[in-house]
Amino acid sequence: MKSFVTAIALLLSVASTAAFSINGGESDRRSFLSKIVAVPAAAGVVIASPQSSLAGPEIVTLPSGIKYAVTKEPSDKKPVVPMKGDIVGIDYTGYLANGQIFDATHSSGKQNALLFKLGSGSVIPGLDDMVSQMVVGQKVQAIIPPELAYGEKGVCLDDGECLIKPGQTLVYDILLKKSSIPPP
Repeated sequence: MKSFVTAIALLLSVASTAAFSINGGESDRRSFLSKIVAVPAAAGVVIASPQSSLAGPEIVTLPSGIKYAVTKEPSDKKPVVPMKGDIVGIDYTGYLANGQIFDATHSSGKQNALLFKLGSGSVIPGLDDMVSQMVVGQKVQAIIPPELAYGEKGVCLDDGECLIKPGQTLVYDILLKKSSIPPP
């Protein structure tokens, strides 16, 4: 805050110099702007460029083709990394490519995390792969290609109506809540 106040004071002092003076000789915009740009740097104030302040999270692509971004880092200093065979608990929301929610752990009638054995095939391959890359407490948004979701079958009723159409890319918000070693 102190450096901000200092920068404002310096800007005001520059504004009252010859660059603003009509009769001071040096009254062009270029010299004024060069002095204004030099003032924050002299005051030790860093002004972020619009691109850096608007930059989103890093998008990572796994070898399997899943793309994801970490939306929340774990708060634990030594987060637990799940291993194949561990029982994991996740909260998730599944979206179609158009943004429509097709399933969620917090939807009507569901109040608990989804528990499953990692690597057992009890969930779609993309979800299994993504959770195996996470740490407990981490939240990601993942884009899962059709071949790691419901593929060319989709999720359809006998009458042909489909909740998830064949070849559909899915988006999941996933929070890995817990991971534990299964009982012997």
